[in-house]
Amino acid sequence: MTTFVDRVELHVAAGSGGHGCASVHREKFKPLGGPDGGNGGRGGDVILTVDQSVTTLLDYHHSPHRKATNGKPGEGGNRSGKDGQDLVLPVPDGTVVLDKAGNVLADMVGHGTSYVAAQGGRGGLGNAALASARRKAPGFALLGEPGDLHDVVLELKTVADVALVGYPSAGKSSLISVLSAAKPKIADYPFTTLVPNLGVVTAGSTVYTIADVPGLIPGASQGKGLGLEFLRHVERCSVLVHVLDTATLESDRDPVSDLDIIEEELRQYGGLDKRPRMVVLNKIDVPDGKDLAEMVRPDLEARGYRVFEVSAVAHMGLKELSYALAELVAQSRAAKPKEEATRIVIRPKAVDDTGFTVSQEADGLFRVRGEKPERWVRQTDFNNDEAVGYLADRLNRLGVEQELMKAGARGGDGVAIGPEENAVVFDWEPSMTAGAEMLGRRGEDHRLEGERPAAQRRKDRQAERDEAQQEFDDFEPF
Repeated sequence: MTTFVDRVELHVAAGSGGHGCASVHREKFKPLGGPDGGNGGRGGDVILTVDQSVTTLLDYHHSPHRKATNGKPGEGGNRSGKDGQDLVLPVPDGTVVLDKAGNVLADMVGHGTSYVAAQGGRGGLGNAALASARRKAPGFALLGEPGDLHDVVLELKTVADVALVGYPSAGKSSLISVLSAAKPKIADYPFTTLVPNLGVVTAGSTVYTIADVPGLIPGASQGKGLGLEFLRHVERCSVLVHVLDTATLESDRDPVSDLDIIEEELRQYGGLDKRPRMVVLNKIDVPDGKDLAEMVRPDLEARGYRVFEVSAVAHMGLKELSYALAELVAQSRAAKPKEEATRIVIRPKAVDDTGFTVSQEADGLFRVRGEKPERWVRQTDFNNDEAVGYLADRLNRLGVEQELMKAGARGGDGVAIGPEENAVVFDWEPSMTAGAEMLGRRGEDHRLEGERPAAQRRKDRQAERDEAQQEFDDFEPF
């Protein structure tokens, strides 16, 4: 059974916003008290958050589909719908979020670091919020927006100060078990370590973490063995330690050639050239191992490596090694630039930015793209003529009609608002602009006469009397 997973594909769905409500207030002696439809609630977000208690992506391997809750619809009596609950997904420290194309979306390091993987949809406005002096009784409400749907890839890169690298059975697991309190699996066969192990080491006043990376073999950077799966765990480590086996039973291996092969794999993987290195000659408790270590040590030191002879089994040379690692870790931490205070960058909108674009495609279709037009289309109930008219008014005020004319659109041309896979297509009629004034009274209700100004009511009554008098004067008896 799989117990450690460091790469998964996650399908996240944010909650959709609740629909607005179209309602009219009614009570005794006041059957038409005005619009009182509430707004819909916001859909819940899907949020990834670093949690130190989580060390693997196993949960998402078994359950890759995650969805936040939807917002509740609004109700009459100016009651807004409840917001959807955010879905918080804990991930290990060092998780990298990528899209399916491999582009990095977020690099999550540090407890509490969060990333919104999918944003919930906005709730639709109720007719109470849409009422205005010109539109006193809207007979429609806006729909809630659908939540985001995304497929993301989560990759775990271990966050440690020191990485132990080397051939299988070189003694890396034994070494980390005696340097720290970690208890990895230890056996006398290759590839005993199938997952990275982490341990915490205290050397004087320095506390650092050390990682045991599963054994590398020639061709690891191209996918042989387990190397390619776990080389990513070396990327964040500040110090690399080559653990070389001085008591190997394989006649075609020796510490120097092992070092050259592992260095070549690290070079082909890339990005690790400037990390400080250290060499540990392990298993010197074996007589042949001690002799071989003394033979190869001058050659390794001549290459510029700092070399330590140790025995994880006999606990030889461990104190010197732990303090030397602490020194390198302290130097690496001091060399890192201090984190600057968060700066807020304000990018003002350009004065000529309309917020949308109009382009003509090869088939003659005019396509409108922009955050506002696309959002307004998603929120429109196309079964309600008044809602469609409200959308037309908003698009005209935004300047879509004028831009279509500039682009050469004529009456009857097809216009699409939104992306190709999810667009609203209609035949454009340029008379929409000319009719904007006519549509200005859209949403008014003659039953709410009492809400008109007194002067307007007197003018309307006088017009009715004049019309009745004209009809009487034009009447011809038989």
